[in-house]
Amino acid sequence: MTEIELKLLIDDRELRRLRSLVRDLAGLEALPTARSLRSIYYDTPDLALKGAGIALRLRQDGRRWVQTAKAGRSGNGGVQTVQEAECNAPGGRLALDAIPDHDLRAHVLATIGDADLAAVFETRMKRISTVLTRANGANVEVALDSGKIVAGERSEPLCELELELMSGDIGTLFDLAQDMFPEGGLRFSRHSKAARGFMLMKDGVIEPPISPRKAKKVPLRPALSAELAARDILRECFDQITVNLDVTRDTDRPEGPHQLRIGLRRLRSAFGVFAPTIGGAEANRLNHEARWLAKVVGTQRDLDVVIDDLLAPEIANFPNEKGFDVLAERLRACQDTNRHALRQELDGIRVQSFVLGLARFIETRGWLVAGDYAQTGRLAEPVDTLSARALDRLWAKTRKRARGIETLDIEARHDLRKRLKSLRYAVEFMQPLYPGKRVASFVKRMAALQDIFGSLNDLAMAEAMLTGPDAPGADNPDAQRAAGLILGSRTVQAEHTWHTAKALWTDLSETRQFWH
Repeated sequence: MTEIELKLLIDDRELRRLRSLVRDLAGLEALPTARSLRSIYYDTPDLALKGAGIALRLRQDGRRWVQTAKAGRSGNGGVQTVQEAECNAPGGRLALDAIPDHDLRAHVLATIGDADLAAVFETRMKRISTVLTRANGANVEVALDSGKIVAGERSEPLCELELELMSGDIGTLFDLAQDMFPEGGLRFSRHSKAARGFMLMKDGVIEPPISPRKAKKVPLRPALSAELAARDILRECFDQITVNLDVTRDTDRPEGPHQLRIGLRRLRSAFGVFAPTIGGAEANRLNHEARWLAKVVGTQRDLDVVIDDLLAPEIANFPNEKGFDVLAERLRACQDTNRHALRQELDGIRVQSFVLGLARFIETRGWLVAGDYAQTGRLAEPVDTLSARALDRLWAKTRKRARGIETLDIEARHDLRKRLKSLRYAVEFMQPLYPGKRVASFVKRMAALQDIFGSLNDLAMAEAMLTGPDAPGADNPDAQRAAGLILGSRTVQAEHTWHTAKALWTDLSETRQFWH
């Protein structure tokens, strides 16, 4: 059978709140029950089962022992899906021949071969659970687990909320999660208990340090339908956004806000590219929320850029300029204050609603419109056909904005920069559909032009931040002098590079459009 569940990390405070809340949830079939679960996980000496993506366990539930094998775990939109087969295990003994799923049993046996099995770690949980019948008829098991994972002498506590879909629409999981976190603060649990056990064995932790996540290519094929291509690209954007949300909330790494903003921009670009396929009211709403969130995150990113990319080099160039110390102190104070406010915003209900709404949209085909029978043809259209039209449209808009490039004012340059960025994200989405060398030549020329616009944008952003009566250091002559040095240096650099913009644009415009 297939297990479909949404797993969320919680702390002790949330555990207490949810224990109370679960008793009052609508659709409760019976009062929640509490029981102790001990799960023992097995593997070969070389961890062959782990290597094959298989988890094999014996679980003691009261006086009953149950054997469970799981394989093929995948995750999309925060929801984890896994194939599982379970059977009774009298006396708490493994019985591999009793695995009821023939294919899974064969997979387990072939993976183990002649190797011996041994217990490698275990989980000891107190579970409070019940089953809900929602208004739409879906059945969901709600389980609150609190306890620990034990591997040898190592032990780590774990609290999770698991929402398992027993029957019905998968969107029910997202709606229920929203109901259970009415003030925000929801965090996805990205790892199974088995994966956490193996981490504890190897590294002594059950939650690895989170790192900024860059964009990844989606392996599109020309004959793939536009709908499936859109779904896969949206899933990729969702993953980049949600991982970097956690990085921004939990660490001070500048790359977190940077990659989060990129993920939001890629999402908005995807909505534009696939508008004929998935466009509609909900896509427009999510696009609006992504734009809002990108602006919220943008302030932190701008502060990081000024401090790390603009201020730091000038300190090296002018080591005796005391104004830089004052300016740096003021900017870091702004950075810390903004980071605190940003984290509160990211933990709030609006961001949570956006994330769950996006997941629901992707995983429930939220773009379907009842009665729009022509939509079927648009959904089934080969993605390479849609790609050519989308890239033609974006290229035409970019060319229009670039007319008379050497005479563009600041506002027009900014507009052209945004057009180039939208084009680049679309090119990166569709890149796997085309010969690599042709794409690489186009991307290389576009990237060179974007670098120029990036430096111009940094200058405009820094000027807005470092000047005016409310600027950090506005009341200190030394800090003002340091700000002037930064802006002067960047202005000279920007003007120098801008003189090459026309040649670079000519180079790009004369490069063959690889999608034809």
